[in-house]
Amino acid sequence: MSYQHLLLLFINLGASAVEVQRPRGVPISRQFYEEGKPFTCLDGSHTIPFDRVNDDYCDCQDGSDEPTAACPNGSFHCTNAGFRPTFIPSSRINDGVCCCDTTDEYNSGAACQNTCELGRKEKESLQKIAEVTKEGFLLKQQLIQEAQRGMEDKKAKLSEVQSGKNDLEAKVEALRTVKDTAEQPEKEAKERHLKAWETKAVIQMEKDKAKMAQVFLELDDDADGVSVADLLSHSELDPDSDGSFTEAEAEGLLGGVSKVDTVAFESIWNNIKEKYISEAPVETPQEEMKEPVSDSESDHFPEDDIPEEEEEDDDDEEDEDDELSPPTMQTQEKKDDDEGTMPPYDPQTQGLIDAQKARDEFDEAERALRDVDDQIRSIEKEISFDFGTSAEFSYLYNQCYDMNTSYVYKLCPFSRVAQKPKYGGSETSLTWGKWAGPEDNIYSVMKYEHGTGCWQGPSRTTTVKLICGKETIVTSTSEPSRCEYLMEFITPAACQEPSSPASAELWHTEL
Repeated sequence: MSYQHLLLLFINLGASAVEVQRPRGVPISRQFYEEGKPFTCLDGSHTIPFDRVNDDYCDCQDGSDEPTAACPNGSFHCTNAGFRPTFIPSSRINDGVCCCDTTDEYNSGAACQNTCELGRKEKESLQKIAEVTKEGFLLKQQLIQEAQRGMEDKKAKLSEVQSGKNDLEAKVEALRTVKDTAEQPEKEAKERHLKAWETKAVIQMEKDKAKMAQVFLELDDDADGVSVADLLSHSELDPDSDGSFTEAEAEGLLGGVSKVDTVAFESIWNNIKEKYISEAPVETPQEEMKEPVSDSESDHFPEDDIPEEEEEDDDDEEDEDDELSPPTMQTQEKKDDDEGTMPPYDPQTQGLIDAQKARDEFDEAERALRDVDDQIRSIEKEISFDFGTSAEFSYLYNQCYDMNTSYVYKLCPFSRVAQKPKYGGSETSLTWGKWAGPEDNIYSVMKYEHGTGCWQGPSRTTTVKLICGKETIVTSTSEPSRCEYLMEFITPAACQEPSSPASAELWHTEL
């Protein structure tokens, strides 16, 4: 349709609205077509009379005289009033597929309906997104300011801790010297004591061998070795002490044989020496004779005021019973066993063992130094971490966020991602990998790697997509492909600065 035809149509419709006349397919912003004036191609190649504009014949090489389908390289402007205007290639004019305002299908016979009003919903959605983006970006600015203050505080703390470390290192070295000085005489005294003890241990072992030889001779009455019959003559050797010492039990003590010689007897000595009662005669201590107490002396003691010696008679009787009972090898060797125990340090040696306090003070200072080293490493790690271009993501450090579905998902930014069955079971965990967004927005995606391997599959990985929002929350989890998980995580730190207000060509009511 020519410009004249448009003008005629406008006159027929009436003058109820002011409309800017232009050829079909030309946006209102292009004021190149003026009626009655020659038209110069936009590439400057030709100038033609105005009645040859949009006459379905391509005069200009750039197709600027034919915004409809006449030129193969032309483009047609769909106004799409109430929605988003757009340019389409000339090849899509009259192809049966309509722009929402139907203006491109003027000669195809397609039954098009104007659906541009449906764009209002998209517009409302975009407006909400724009509001969230604006508010999220303001929160991001606050996060950046807090991150900068926090970074300055951490650097000051690091300097303070490092200064304190120097003092602590000097203290540790001074205490080390004190400890080493105190430990030297202690070490020498302990070595002397140990050497004396080892000598006693050798003597004790020799005594034990002598006693074993003595017992062997006592048991071996016929000088042909210790037999089952020899053991049965000593009922105290009954293993279960049930009052019935059988040949089988005696043979068991001999290691399953009926008789042993002196060499084999060594292997059973430890099994019987605690119970064996020596056959050697033991002198029973004579009871000391006590002078009888006269009746006159006894009268001086009321019945309830008996002297202590008499009150302890019961205990003395028990002791006497012990002395009169048959002595076993254990009772005979009690004194020797006491000698076999590591004796306490003598006063002189004990006096030299005074380094414990120095050790305790040194150990305490050394622990404090290790704690300081751990603190320095922790602060240095946090300071050097990549938290975004302006450290806007630093507030996520040392934080975790959960999401409950059939599983419990846990996202701890810069640390790990975990998945655990809701009603018990083992946890699957992945560790922080890297920022993995595109080059123009690398901080839009997090990658977590080195997870537990899938059955007959690769190691698990998780991609976390960061979305602008006013909250900080995990909104969804999915498994797009086997062993590869996807999380969506809303955070203000992901918000970008809002673009300038939409131009009149984005949302408008252009006619």
